Amino acid sequence: MKTQYTSSSGSKKDIQQLMRVALGQEFADLAVVNSRLLNVYTGELLEGLAVCTKGSWIAYVGKDTEKKIGPQTEIIDAAGKMLIPGLIDGHTHLAWLGSVEAFLEPIMAGGTTALVTESLEVYAVAGLAGVNDFLDALCDQPIKVFSTAPFMASISRRAHGIDSGDLKELLSRRDIVGLGESYWQTVLQKPDQALPTLETALHSGKPLEGHTAGARGNKLAAYLAAGISSCHEPITADEVLERLRLGIHVMIREGSIRRDLEAIAAVKDAGVDTRRLILVTDGLSPQDLTEKGGMEFVVRKAIEHGFDPIVAIQMATLNVAEHFRLDAVIGGIAPGRSADMLVLPNFQTFRAEIVISNGKVIARQGRLLVEPRRHRYLPASLTSVLLPDDVTPTDFQIVAEGATRANVRVIEMVTDLVTKEIVLDLLVTDGRINAEPGRDIVKVAAIDRTHVPGKRFVGLIKGFGLKAGALACSAAWDTSDIIVAGADDGDMAIAVNRIRKLQGGVVVVADGTIEAELPLPVFGLMSEESLDRVAAKLAEIKASVNRLGCPFPDPLLTLVTLTGAAIPYLRICEEGLVNLKNGTTVGLFAN
Repeated sequence: MKTQYTSSSGSKKDIQQLMRVALGQEFADLAVVNSRLLNVYTGELLEGLAVCTKGSWIAYVGKDTEKKIGPQTEIIDAAGKMLIPGLIDGHTHLAWLGSVEAFLEPIMAGGTTALVTESLEVYAVAGLAGVNDFLDALCDQPIKVFSTAPFMASISRRAHGIDSGDLKELLSRRDIVGLGESYWQTVLQKPDQALPTLETALHSGKPLEGHTAGARGNKLAAYLAAGISSCHEPITADEVLERLRLGIHVMIREGSIRRDLEAIAAVKDAGVDTRRLILVTDGLSPQDLTEKGGMEFVVRKAIEHGFDPIVAIQMATLNVAEHFRLDAVIGGIAPGRSADMLVLPNFQTFRAEIVISNGKVIARQGRLLVEPRRHRYLPASLTSVLLPDDVTPTDFQIVAEGATRANVRVIEMVTDLVTKEIVLDLLVTDGRINAEPGRDIVKVAAIDRTHVPGKRFVGLIKGFGLKAGALACSAAWDTSDIIVAGADDGDMAIAVNRIRKLQGGVVVVADGTIEAELPLPVFGLMSEESLDRVAAKLAEIKASVNRLGCPFPDPLLTLVTLTGAAIPYLRICEEGLVNLKNGTTVGLFAN
């Protein structure tokens, strides 16, 4: 009778077969010999070791390969090079701009053999059916792709929470390894709504991913008391230490949204235990993926910033696996673990010569030998922009009848991501408040594309920089909105209508002409084009928006975060302006 175990990734192992290989009673499928093996459990580099695998699993680690290597065994001679566990990205966002397959290609080639992605973006626009379709796209890939269930904090009431039945169904899945990031402001401001979701996840035995940007002292403690297990938001060494001392795993980001390694690196000199430090990307843009790669780049940067190489590798392997309670399966090189390994010439360049995932060589010298499985999405996942009609320029008018001037709440850009509220005394012309590009005041609108299609709110933003034209995107953060900013009502309408026709996308319009665009037909969030094509189109979009006056390094990121529920502090959705300090939704006009 066979004894089998099914891992969180769904693959099965015959334990008795592994035992027979270890005992020399059966030949291994693959053997890596003559390696300097990094034992992440002890922090040792062990000379002259061999690793023997059967199927997707490691059967033996040691020097005695007698009777374990047969005529059909694939032999990899490491020739004294290092053998380390496959890298794990513990927090990323796959449902963003590029396709799943396009994202996987460069990271697999670089040595990432497992990752954990959020799913909140999909749930906001497509609900449980959409998330299940998205998760199906992640299954049966050459590497392990896990996900978290969405906590679903949103400034839009329509997308604010997750249905309890949906949550329980998702948490029952093997590939769901936790509850996704929950914003601390939401938990403290609305505990009656938030805590049942957290408690459901805790009862499932899966960790709760945190989001503590700006939280400290009493508020931080109150938030962590809800059972939060991790946070990826610290941006200084002191913030890292504060959170480590409160018992959570701290994820250090070096990705496309934030690059925090340099500022945080001083924590290595504090003399604290590093087993709860984790390296993550928190999402990678197509440009960064093509130019830098995945977790191999993050580990390399950690080493460059002074982390001991062995510690840096532990932060991208074992530490991640332990946090998600997957260390019996991934995170180290030991019998019974998944055969995920990298042959690495040295720590300094940190470029894998050979990448092994699930017992198979998937890349050599940075060249991918396998292709990710391509998923056919459901029709509903490809038709998520449900606007009943085209919008018109008049839909972006701001009406203020019976007045010559009005006190108006305006979103002011403090940085490229952070905003605040200002109240401006603005001229009313023919009962309308117009954009004033000469004063760096343009319109911004959020239009629901899914829950109440066509519902919209039009406001004003200062500091975005547009002198003309419009920029629109269907992948607005934490909502099901299309977000559009523009100096001209007509250009704003053209941009939104083009997104409607494309069933999702990014569009730049100037003087009535579409200057650049990127279709995003999958949930209105993801492209189906190659990574190079997506990166090239995003570069065109950035250049076009910069020419129109926007000064920010990533205008698209600035735009889509205007609907986000976590970045301070005045945001916009289809219901109005939202003050994240107190969670209130307010109108455009101030008394």
